[in-house]
Amino acid sequence: MSATPSATSLHIVIAGAGPAAQALVRRLAGRSDSRQRAFDGTITVLSNRDECPDALLELAELPQVSVRFGQPASFIDSDAKIVTTVDGLEFSYDQLVIATGSAPSLPPVAGAESGLSYSTIDDAATIGEAVKEVTRMVGRRPLGILVGSGPSAGQAEAVLRARGVRPVRTTLRPTAVIADPTPVASAASTAAGMPGSNLPATGILFEDGSSMKGDLVVIAEERTARNDLAGSAGLAVASDGGISVGRDLATSVPGIWAIGDAASCDGLRLGLLLSAESSAMLCASGMLLGTRGSSDQQVPMAA
Repeated sequence: MSATPSATSLHIVIAGAGPAAQALVRRLAGRSDSRQRAFDGTITVLSNRDECPDALLELAELPQVSVRFGQPASFIDSDAKIVTTVDGLEFSYDQLVIATGSAPSLPPVAGAESGLSYSTIDDAATIGEAVKEVTRMVGRRPLGILVGSGPSAGQAEAVLRARGVRPVRTTLRPTAVIADPTPVASAASTAAGMPGSNLPATGILFEDGSSMKGDLVVIAEERTARNDLAGSAGLAVASDGGISVGRDLATSVPGIWAIGDAASCDGLRLGLLLSAESSAMLCASGMLLGTRGSSDQQVPMAA
């Protein structure tokens, strides 16, 4: 029987390059917490995009990190511990992390880019910054139009109320989001990642011509986990479609972990339970410190 790889020889492959994957690379590389145990192994990130955010480009410059752009994972041989990309490239691994995220369950609403969205718990901070600016602009407690149903919308409503917004929630899907005609180049625009645009949106339009108007619009519709890799690796899948993980973020196959919105724990998308940074902390601890199943390294369940 071969020896278990040490932290200094460990090769970790991360399938996905979104916020959760980036947070994990930072954690492993010691860029997020100086108390993190030193990791001198190697990390390969398989990204499905040819372009890359600056944050990941900075991480790709680290000597132990290799980012393969435009090479998403397409098949996992869990027995041989090999990941194959869409172009047939093969990468062996000691530990594999699936961080492929999720996709909208429905086509986007026209004009949705002019509003705000709630997809994971990480979006709470972005919405909070936008709410601050809207409150300053209107000079009173803002009225928010919330579109969606299910756990995402429920969390979004709690986020809005906690930040002083009066949310009006509709489960009827609009045909369009109405942008504020007044140009806004402010913190609200920046928070939404669209400086200088007409943000935030102020209303929605329904198919019958009726409309709802407020001071901001938040879309919190349900999403579907990208679980395409689960079948090839023999991973258990939860009833909601996410890759099933325990409270330590380990999947049903030893050596494979899932974080972010691709994963599901106790029937809820992991992205709604934990921030990307928290997921990264738990996953890194599990892989490097052997904390699988320990009571102090488990996912804190939502109340």
